[in-house]
Amino acid sequence: EERALPFRLSGSAAYFQRAEVRDVLAWLRLLADPTDSGAVVRALSRPPIELRSVDVARLTQLARRRKLDMPSAVAAGLEGPQLSPEGRERAQAFLRLYRSASNAFEDRRPDAFVMRLIERIGLRRQQVFTARAETAERLRNIAKLPELATAYMRREPAATPREFTRYLAAVAESGLREEEAPDPAADPAVRVLTMHAAKGLEFDHVFVLGVSAGRMPGPWRKRADGVPDVLVPEAVRSGEDRKTHEDEMRRLLHVAMTRARTSLVLSFAGRGDGTIRPSPFVEEARAALEADEEVMEEELFGPAEALHATFQALRDELLADVARVGKGLGELRLDTDLDVTHAVARYLELVKVAALLERPAGQSVAEALAPVNARLAASLSPLQREVLQTSELDELLLDAERHDRARAAARAARTEPSLIAFLPRRGLGLALSASDIETYRSCPLRYKFARVLRVPQEPTLNQRFGILVHQVLERYHQAGSGPLDDMLELLEGGWRQHGFSYSEEELQLRTKAGTALRRYHQRIVEDPVQPVWFERAFAFSMGPHTLRGRVDRVDRLPGGGHELIDYKTGRPRSAAALREDVQLSLYAVAAREAWGLDASEQSYLYVLDDEKVRVPSDEIDAAWIAGTVEEVGAGILAQDFEPTPSHAACSMCDFRIACPASEL
Repeated sequence: EERALPFRLSGSAAYFQRAEVRDVLAWLRLLADPTDSGAVVRALSRPPIELRSVDVARLTQLARRRKLDMPSAVAAGLEGPQLSPEGRERAQAFLRLYRSASNAFEDRRPDAFVMRLIERIGLRRQQVFTARAETAERLRNIAKLPELATAYMRREPAATPREFTRYLAAVAESGLREEEAPDPAADPAVRVLTMHAAKGLEFDHVFVLGVSAGRMPGPWRKRADGVPDVLVPEAVRSGEDRKTHEDEMRRLLHVAMTRARTSLVLSFAGRGDGTIRPSPFVEEARAALEADEEVMEEELFGPAEALHATFQALRDELLADVARVGKGLGELRLDTDLDVTHAVARYLELVKVAALLERPAGQSVAEALAPVNARLAASLSPLQREVLQTSELDELLLDAERHDRARAAARAARTEPSLIAFLPRRGLGLALSASDIETYRSCPLRYKFARVLRVPQEPTLNQRFGILVHQVLERYHQAGSGPLDDMLELLEGGWRQHGFSYSEEELQLRTKAGTALRRYHQRIVEDPVQPVWFERAFAFSMGPHTLRGRVDRVDRLPGGGHELIDYKTGRPRSAAALREDVQLSLYAVAAREAWGLDASEQSYLYVLDDEKVRVPSDEIDAAWIAGTVEEVGAGILAQDFEPTPSHAACSMCDFRIACPASEL
């Protein structure tokens, strides 16, 4: 994307990653469940509504304060002064669509309803109006949605749109195969696909990415499906060892490598400290070819690449704005003239970049920019000239090695009102927790959804279970750490209070909790430690920012010193994997700064597995924590919320339906 290269994602989930498909799915999901805030935020943010982030933040704030679902918050927002004039118009348009579609949602056949919904939200009209190269492909994908509904009805003749929505959402979330509508005359583009999906295909040039030792062959894990061994075929049981896993991954890499006709590149993203190494399979291939490893440093944009990428971004931005500005010409609004002026300025910026791309050979951007600006200024009105002169485009074009954050902030400043009022300000800085920092580091856009827009989210079953286990341990220790029966009684009472039922899945969790609490109690009895604090809060300053949080447990060790313990109900991670973990490192700094306590050890206690993973204090780097806090704080204050998609972050994200990084 940054190099402006066309690409096409292929594979099992490609169809449901198309933006146009996710737009329809978002509307279906919010109609089926108005509390699905992620779907509502997508519907509000995307055409035909296109509510700006600042108005979305005002509505989510209203929803949380009054405990409303998002459609009800939109209605409530129209009764008060929270929304901007433009935001009120867009909110009214959303409610008209929502109420009209809701009336038909229970009465129509799924296929007829989906076709009607596509027309009501103007999805086909939007695609035709943009007139982009991929328009035909997107129209085919839109047309396939009613076909999916028809196919579902053949299996379930009495199905309602609500039932079809649940089915479609489950298929989209699970990644089950649903290929894109075929396009026999597709434009040339880079194919992005998994190794499994590459089987049977051939390409002139193949790049196999991410072939580090940690991912290829990657860790072997014993089967954890809960199926008794006596029911598993012998062939499967005998294959459950590390060697079989490595052989399977070797075959998979062989499939990927043999797809290339002309050239093959195996690559991985390393680190300067050498902690990430290539796959042993890559080393074998390199040794067989007697080839040297080629180290490629990260390349920043050069002037030519920056111009091409900027041209594409401005073009897409302009096409997206044309419909909005054109619609405004027929409405009685005070800011219509200003919208037209900004649209003209945006078009002239595109012309400017096109002129720079066509500058004479050997001429620098700086040399070409001044005469281009002079020619454009000669044909502008005073207001258009003022808008164009306030743009930061020239500065960014001249700085070819600009930082991504500056580019993101400058682009956001031209299109979106500031979200500064919704940031967690504390004095000149921010109020941050370890969770805030980890969320921003994993994906800034996820931080925006969760902490700035504060999109309401219902906790998942596993999240509710984790909260319950934490509360049981907290109340058990607050009551004096009595016998085991006291702890189990707290579990029983909390189980009912948290609304858990007695379904098979929840009963399995109940059994896990009982077993884990028994082992926890045994550990308390046998360990020669003295717990001295539980759920101890801290707050201290680091630069302009305020760091705050709560440590689950602090123990006094037999030989002196203290151990900071945080409970976890997820899968255990190794000490090596926790080397750059923010939470424990921040807790160690907090104990010293807020409590005057130098902790000897920091540990995660994985309650369900009865496993404690320690991080020694000599591995805590206070300077690294300070630098991380400074970097994260600067990014948030600059409103740099560009997504950084990864499997680890995206697979666990609650905002996938609203995220533009998970679509094409």
